[in-house]
Amino acid sequence: MKIILASGSPRRKELLSGLGLDFEVRLLSGIDESYPEGLPTDRIAEYIARSKSAAYVGNISDDELVITADTIVVVDDKVLGKPVDADDARSMLRMLSGRTHQVITGVCLTTKVQERSFSVETDVTFKKLSSWEIDYYIDNYKPFDKAGAYGIQEWIGLVGVESINGSYFNVMGLPVQRIYNELSSFQNSR
Repeated sequence: MKIILASGSPRRKELLSGLGLDFEVRLLSGIDESYPEGLPTDRIAEYIARSKSAAYVGNISDDELVITADTIVVVDDKVLGKPVDADDARSMLRMLSGRTHQVITGVCLTTKVQERSFSVETDVTFKKLSSWEIDYYIDNYKPFDKAGAYGIQEWIGLVGVESINGSYFNVMGLPVQRIYNELSSFQNSR
């Protein structure tokens, strides 16, 4: 199967490359990333990944498999998406400061005839962040393309993350170990 990564994220591309797989990046615009109100937070990322995948089914050939993904950050059952500006990022990082939150990535593997989806959850605990640390990070790293307003692989992760329980790569946006296992199982079921 020819693998298609349906994501413009440089982190997802880097992580999938680490598996040694040949793939191409293919992007469609205008995909609806909304979800039904009242959907449990632990199902949102997978729901969005499946919605993204549905947009690709008509645009792939019989020998192609598309990987779609979506990552959310959840604290106190509240979903934190990508911040709209520096004030929004500041508010999100204050909410995460000194607390444990969940990073959930939903993934969908799709061919013309088969679909397999799953989600992976990781608990991340931040130390109490100072206002200076939050401002420094936002000013220097501009985390506006990241759910929860942070990248664990960046400065804030180095100085702020006290512990993680689960997949580090999931927090970066792609649970590659699980994807590898699912792709292996997917190939064997053909």
